[in-house]
This record gives sequence, structure tokens and C-alpha cells, in this order.
Amino acid sequence: MAEHWPSVFPEAVPLRSPRFIAVALLLAAFGLVPVAAAVLDQPFFLSQFSRIMIYAIAACSLNLLIGYTGLVSFGHAMYMALGAYAVAIPAFHELGNGWLHLGLAVAGSALVAAGVGLVVLRTSGMGFIMITLAFAQMFFFLGISLKQYGGDDGTRLAAPSALAPLDLASPTQRYLLVYAVLLAVLYGSWRLVHARLGFALRGIHANERRMKALGMPTLGYKLAIYVIAAAIAAVAGFLLANQTLYASPSYTAWTVSGELIVIVILGGVGTVVGPLVGALVFLLLEEWLAGFTTHWMAPLGLAIVLVVLLAQRGLYGNFRAWALKSERDPP
Repeated sequence: MAEHWPSVFPEAVPLRSPRFIAVALLLAAFGLVPVAAAVLDQPFFLSQFSRIMIYAIAACSLNLLIGYTGLVSFGHAMYMALGAYAVAIPAFHELGNGWLHLGLAVAGSALVAAGVGLVVLRTSGMGFIMITLAFAQMFFFLGISLKQYGGDDGTRLAAPSALAPLDLASPTQRYLLVYAVLLAVLYGSWRLVHARLGFALRGIHANERRMKALGMPTLGYKLAIYVIAAAIAAVAGFLLANQTLYASPSYTAWTVSGELIVIVILGGVGTVVGPLVGALVFLLLEEWLAGFTTHWMAPLGLAIVLVVLLAQRGLYGNFRAWALKSERDPP
């Protein structure tokens, strides 16, 4: 049966393709942010675009569940919180080694995801949405009960993680780390969705019953991608804690998971670059509207509704569809 599997090496995108050019320009623009911040003397750019990339990393992990497996998780932000507390709790006990923090974030979230996944992945549809939300709320109340670490007020970090040879106290080096992780996640996601696991997940998304009839262990595949997505989200939480020097139970709130879902939909469900575009538009629009009114959530919600109505595949999703059509039918 192995000969019927697609190649694990995805087909390269033509260099002259509008998709390749647009993505290359977008990533290059993010790479040039430190230069622009230095030239314009606007250090705020580094923190703003770092936040955008961190949310894009978390949204990329959620997109692996929603876009390729059909699993709409309303508790995915829980793993961001685990990544943040993997930094905050050891730091509270004067363990500042960043590699230890990162290892705890990835291993801890993967372990929790394996246990949670064995429960939640036996459900589907609305049941899956509600039970993931329930687990996130459980962790929210667990965080509140940790009075030693600030309870519902969260906990402050005295300093960022000591991630030698990098100095995360430097905004530029911290930005470049986030940028490197984003590139790795985007490339890894692209390779994964074009690999055997990715095609299996698409089959499960399309018709899980048929995949089971073919003898495929669908629960194992779903659990694998659930754990992978959780680990990536925990890395985003690790980066977020070092960016803000703060960890809070509020990171597990359903509103944060809802924001990640909106980012995925806004950029384009089932597209590798969509979450980055969605995070860029969502957070920049949020920042811009907040400068005009304290009730910025109302126009932001209206803008999102308009985008969804006018671009049903999402911003990048619609662009990708147009680009693919132009590549097939050149003028």
C-alpha cells in the first residue's frame, strides 16, 4: 500500500508564482522590521511585530487542527499558557535557564496534550468544541488556585530566560529568535501537510468513517497532530512570556482561543501562510482602532464580518485561489 502514498517531498512552488513572490515579500518585510525600527527610532515596532509573529505561531498550530484535520479546538490557548508558566514557575524558583524552560514547555505540553487528547479526540463536532473549552476552563481555575504564583493576577518575571548564546534582554535578539521560530514553524507546517501524515489528516477531515474502513488508525493520527499542535503553541507561550515578562491564567481564557480561531479564519483556513496574514491584519487593525476609540471591539468585529462575507476563503486563501488559477490558465 506504501506505493500509493504521495511523495513526502512537496512539489516546489515556481519562483515566478504570485504565491512565492507574495510570501517572500511578506517574510522579507518581517525580517527588515529591526532595520526599520533602528532607522525610524521606533523600538515599539519590535514589540508589536514580535507579538504578531507569536500569535501567528500559535495560530499556525491551531490551523493544523482546524484546517487539515477538521478539529475546532476552543481550548488551544491552554497550551500557550502552559508554555508561559513553564518559564514563570522555574524563574520564580530562580531557575533561569532558558533551554530548561523551553524543554519543560514542549515536553509538558506534549504530555498534557497526550492525556487530554485521548479524551477529547473520542468526540467530534460540537462535543469536541465544548470539551476542549471545558479542559481550558479547568486549567484556568488551576492557575487561579496557584496563589504562590500570583493566582488570578498572574506572575511577573524579573528577567527573560537565559537562552545562551542569545541575550533575550535585547529586543533585537529576541525579535530575531521569534522570527526564526516563525520561519521554522511555517516551513515545518508546509512539509508536514504535504507529507504522509498531512494527506492522512486531510482524508480524516474529508471522511473519517471511510478512512477507518480502509484500516487506518485515525485516533492515532489525530492524537499525533494534536500533540504536535500543542507543542508548537507552547513554544509560542514560551516566547510570549519572554516578550511580556508575564504569565497569567487569563492566557487560557476562551476569548484567547477565540482570537486564534478568528486569526486562522481571517487569513485562510487550511493554508500554511494564512495564520501569519490573519495575525498581521487582526492585530494591526486592533492597534489602529484602539487609537480612535475605547470601544474598538465593535468596529473590529464589523470589519472581521465584512472580510468573512467578502472573502469567504480568508484573505490569503482568496489570494492563493486566484494565484493557482492564474498559474493553471496563464494569459
